[in-house]
Amino acid sequence: MNLRLPVPAKQRMLQALPIALLQALGALVSQIAAVETQIGDLDRALHEQHKASPVSRRLQTVPGIGVIGATAIAATIGDASAFRSGRDLAAWIGLVPKQNSTGGKEKLGGISKQGDRYLRRLLVAGAMAVVQHARRHPEKHPWIMKLLTRKPAKVVAIAVANKTARIAWAIMSRGGTYQRPALAATA
Repeated sequence: MNLRLPVPAKQRMLQALPIALLQALGALVSQIAAVETQIGDLDRALHEQHKASPVSRRLQTVPGIGVIGATAIAATIGDASAFRSGRDLAAWIGLVPKQNSTGGKEKLGGISKQGDRYLRRLLVAGAMAVVQHARRHPEKHPWIMKLLTRKPAKVVAIAVANKTARIAWAIMSRGGTYQRPALAATA
C-alpha cells in the first residue's frame, strides 16, 4: 500500500481488513516480489549475452534496435548469409508488402505478416520510437518527415522497420557498424 497516511492510520486500516484478505494479499505480494527477482535475473543474463556477442553490439548501433532487439536478431538469424539480400530478410520477418500483380500492373498491399512475429514486433516498436524522434527532430530525419507528410505514422513505422531489417542484414553479412547517412546540404 502506498497511501500517504501517517503510519498509525495505515495500521488501523490494515487491522480493519479481514485476516483471509491479508493472507491472500501477502501471498500476492510475495509472488510479485519473486517475479521481479526473476525478471532482474533474466535482464542481467540478457545484457551479459549482449556484451558477449560482437554481432549484437554492432546491431545496437542502428537506430530503433536496442539490447533486446539486437540479441533477438543475432540469436534468431544467426548466419546472415542464409539470405541473399536485405529484402529477403525483411520478407522472412514479414515486413514487405503483399504483391497482387497482373498484366504488368504492380499492386502492393499491406505487409504480409508472414515470418517471425517476435522480430517483427521488436522492429516495428523500435521504428515507432524512431518516428517519434523524427517528429521531435525533423532536421535529423528528412526521409521520415517526407513520408509522414504523405502517410500515417504507423505505415511510416513499417517502412522504417523494413529499412532497419535491411540495415541489420548488411551489418550482419558485411560487418562494421551503422553509419548515419550524411544529410544533404540545403541550398
